[in-house]
Amino acid sequence: MGGKGGEMLEEMKRLLRENRLCVLATVSKGRPHCSLMGYATDDDCREIYMVTLKETRKYRNLKGNPWVSLLVDTRLSDEETMAGRGKALTVEGVFREVTEAKERERVLKRFLEANPHMGGFIAHHDAEPIVIRVRSLLLLEGPTESSFLELE
Repeated sequence: MGGKGGEMLEEMKRLLRENRLCVLATVSKGRPHCSLMGYATDDDCREIYMVTLKETRKYRNLKGNPWVSLLVDTRLSDEETMAGRGKALTVEGVFREVTEAKERERVLKRFLEANPHMGGFIAHHDAEPIVIRVRSLLLLEGPTESSFLELE
């Protein structure tokens, strides 16, 4: 993707890389459920990594319906927000289970690098890595400007 679309994709990736918290929205039986989550990305920001316990509502929802939405915004860290120029990135993606030990180790390592304070949590016997494959990105800049990119 070149030109303005390529620049916009890089801005969206930058926002994903510079933040560590998102709101994860899952659905079960037509009912939404939101969770505040720590996250990390792969090098190209095509995958987002999180960790949860297997016995949570969000994990059950993911197993039943793999489509998710994530919200990352800069209101907590962006000084320009007070001037009405904050940014919010909505990510649409699809959950997939981590079944191989090497991938599990890689995902947990990447997550821990981005969230070192979560070491005790990921060591829990019920901790399960979550991988979200990014399908589309919607960037809102201030109250009126938006850019949408479909990746797959």
